[in-house]
Parts: sequence; C-alpha cells; structure tokens
Amino acid sequence: MTRFKPGPDSARAFRDALGAFATGVTVVTTRTEHGPLGITANSFSSVSIDPPLVLWSPAKASRRYEPFAAAKHFAIHVLGSDQADICEAFVRDGTAFSGFETRNLTAGIPLIENCLARFECALFARHDAGDHTLIVGEVIAAEARPGEPLVFARGRYGRFTGAD
Repeated sequence: MTRFKPGPDSARAFRDALGAFATGVTVVTTRTEHGPLGITANSFSSVSIDPPLVLWSPAKASRRYEPFAAAKHFAIHVLGSDQADICEAFVRDGTAFSGFETRNLTAGIPLIENCLARFECALFARHDAGDHTLIVGEVIAAEARPGEPLVFARGRYGRFTGAD
C-alpha cells in the first residue's frame, strides 16, 4: 500500500484510490430550455428516509453542469447490469434518448424505462463541494425492479456477483 497526500501532484493516485470503491451507475435526466438532457453519474447516495432524500454530485468542469445545477426537477435512474449501453450513450451525448424507451414525468423530465430503480426528485438543496456540487433531491416518486446492478470500479463496468 502506498501512502500519499492528495494534491495536484498525486491526482492520479487519489483518483485510483477512489476507484477502489465500487459504485452503482446512474443516469440523471432533466428538462432544459433546449429539451431533455441526461448525464451518466456514479456519485449517487441515499441521504434520508424521512424525508426521502437522495443526492448526486455533478462535476463543475462538465459541459452539462449548468443545466443540472439549475434544475428544479430531475430523475435519477439506477442502471441494471444489462444497461451498459445506456450508460455509455449518456457518457458521450447528453441528448442520447433515441433508441431507449422513455416517457415524460409531469414536469417534462424524461424517464428512462426499465431501469433497476428510478427516483423522481424535486430540488431540496445545493451545496458547494470543491470541484463538484452536491445536489440533494426530495424523492416524489420511486420505482424498482428485481435485477443485478451495473457496477463501476477501477475504471471499468461490471456486475455484482455476490453470494445469495
């Protein structure tokens, strides 16, 4: 194990250390004045059961940061192990909705169908967090289905293969 002080000279080592923590993969969607927008994110977490709160954190350097930082409503889609194509599509293009089954929430938020779980949210709070912003959403509706999650660790996608 290598010990280091996180900083500009050790950014790659810090990123690699963070990559040791496996996360689920989500696509966050919202509606903008130019139409629907999506972004792949692995920075998703539960916050509270009562009230029902979740968070995610977009990078300020992202070209899609401003519309998501300003969004009053958004949906977080937890992807299943069979949905890596959706993940990759939204990594490349925020308007990659064609080819995937979607519908719209009342607020015009695009909802990707057949995800492992989905959380439809209203903005609860925003917090500055260095090169990211923590966006906390109050969950106004949720859905879930059985299945294996799409997992991201050490720069690669895969699936969870734990014991039953």
